[in-house]
Formats: sequence, C-alpha cells, structure tokens
Amino acid sequence: MSKATISPTSPSILSPHLASLSSATNDVDISSAPSPQSTSQYIAWAPLAWMAALHLGALLALNPAYFSWSGLALAFFTHWIAGGIGICMGYHRLLTHRSFATRPKWLEYVITGFGCLASEGGPISWVADHRRHHAHSDEEDDTHSPNRGFGWAHMFWWMTPDITSRHTPDYLKRWAPDLCKDPVMRVFNSIHFLFPLMYAWILYSLGGMSWLVWGFFVGTVSLLHSTWLVNSATHVWGYRNYETRDRSTNLWWVALLTYGEGWHNNHHAFQTSARHGIRRWEIDPTYLTIRFFEAFGIFHSIKHPKLTRAKAVANETAKGGTAPASASNDPKPNRSAPIITLPHVTLPNVTVPNLATTGSDAKPVGV
Repeated sequence: MSKATISPTSPSILSPHLASLSSATNDVDISSAPSPQSTSQYIAWAPLAWMAALHLGALLALNPAYFSWSGLALAFFTHWIAGGIGICMGYHRLLTHRSFATRPKWLEYVITGFGCLASEGGPISWVADHRRHHAHSDEEDDTHSPNRGFGWAHMFWWMTPDITSRHTPDYLKRWAPDLCKDPVMRVFNSIHFLFPLMYAWILYSLGGMSWLVWGFFVGTVSLLHSTWLVNSATHVWGYRNYETRDRSTNLWWVALLTYGEGWHNNHHAFQTSARHGIRRWEIDPTYLTIRFFEAFGIFHSIKHPKLTRAKAVANETAKGGTAPASASNDPKPNRSAPIITLPHVTLPNVTVPNLATTGSDAKPVGV
C-alpha cells in the first residue's frame, strides 16, 4: 500500500482527492470540470414525507403525558449514538475523509449502522454529497451553500435538490467510488430506511409512547437540526482561523451540539484530519473519542496534528525575509494557535489521496 502525503488544504481542491480515489479503484474518471448547476429542481417526496412525520412526532412531546425522565435520557442517547458516533465520527470522519481506520474492519460497518439510525440517508449518498460540498464549497456547484439562502443550506437542499445532485448510480460512482465498490456499503445504502423504523419499534415495544416520542422522535429531530447547522450556521456566523477559499467558520455552540463538528473552518483547512479543534479551547469530543478507542487498539492510523517549523518560516516572512521554497506550501500560523500538518499515513483498503495545497490556500487569519 502506498503512503500519501497529507497536508493542509482548502475545500476547493478536493477534486484531486476524488481523482486519487478514482485511480485507486480504476472505475471512474472525475478529473473533468463539473457541469454547470442546473436550475431544474424536483421535490424529494419520500424524504420530505419522512421528515414531516418525524417533526410531527416530535410535537407530541408537548403533551406532558408522554414525558418521562427515561425518555429524556433516551433522547440524549439517540442524539449521541446516531448523531455523534454514527454521523459525526462514522459518516463524516471515517467514511468521507478516512481520518482513521478500524480494527477489525467489520467495526466500520457497525458504526455505519449507527449512522443509518440518524435518518440522514445511506452512507454512500451522504458521503457523495459531502465530498461534492468540499469540492465546490460556497461555489455554484456546492450541494448546500448558504449563498442560496440560510434555509437552503440548512434543509431545503435535500427537499428540492438540483437535478445535478440526484443520487443516480453515476453520481454516486463519481463522488464515492471507494464505497460503491464495497458490497456491504451498497446494502446499507439500499436499506438504510429500515434502521430508524426498527429503532422506533424497539423503543415503543420496551417503553411505550414516552420512549417513542422522546427517545426516537425528539432525539432524531434534535440530532438532524444539530448536524444541519454545520451546513448552514458555520458558513454564516463565527470566526475564522484560516483563510480558506470558502466562508467556513468556527462556531462554539454548533461544536457543542455536534461533538466538535462546529470547528468547521479548521476542518475545511485540514480536511482529512481526525482532529477539528485546533486551539486549546476548541474542545473536540469526537476526536477525543477516536483517541480513546485508539488506546485499546480498536482505532488506528489516525491522522492527527503534528507541529511543524511553519511558525518560524512565517516569522521570518513577517520580518521581511523570504520563506524557503521547501516550506512555501505551509500555511502561515496564527500567533495564538499552532499550525498543523499531517504525517504520512497508510490505511488499509483505501488509498488516502494527496491533498497538497498550493499558493496561498488555508492561510491563518490575521497573519
């Protein structure tokens, strides 16, 4: 297995990411420029009906008769197991960006199953949409840019998606060729809707209406809107550590709701890093969970930050000197936060793409 050099990047250059995956799988060519975004849209009736049912079910929580402390505890559990473990750690950092690997391999499928509980679609479809977002973040072809309105970025993008983002076989093979080759992931992508249905039935069977309303409906709706805030709020409000090519920001309260995913500007600057919180106060529970399992040998090949000499280079440049050519691609560090790059990492069963940045991508703000 070849080793890949992972270095800070901006979201506009994920196309090399996908080109590398293409060369590894030998089944799709995505090096050509994307087609212009079509104005034609369609209504996604099936997910729209399901989301409407979830929200109507959550409104039942207004009836005091359905409240119980055990139901409330289950709501938090659903938010964590489906949202925190399934989506944030599983769908996002594991499947989309391959920030770490599992030992044994089948544990990846268990985590993917938790992601299916979240009602955010199958793993291949989710990964394809997210990689497309990184490739064209805040551009015309972005899957869910707030350039088309906050509501569009938050949830309207999946209600009335553009024709060019319909989950056709060609679309999935273009943006997630590695997952399309995995027969287990293809099964997950076909039957993902069964997972929340079974989960709802189990909760109702064990705890009645209280567990169904709070544990399933309230827990699911809260995790949906929490993760959707990463698409919307963290491209509108917050602060920026790095001058990426998009408008991604870091927003502490979104990070709190999404187990560290709200440090979104950091993530767009270092897309394949398992660690999103860079500054000391940017707490990243998902990364801490990954490190916890690493201690037991369950997770491995974690791409985590490593300090470089970029700060010395930046200081020399600030004094009027010239940065060495060998360090010209390193982002210049913020005075209050260390800059990271990622070490050479070899992952099993997938070729990690080279996301080397060029020019002035991912420069820290204020330097």
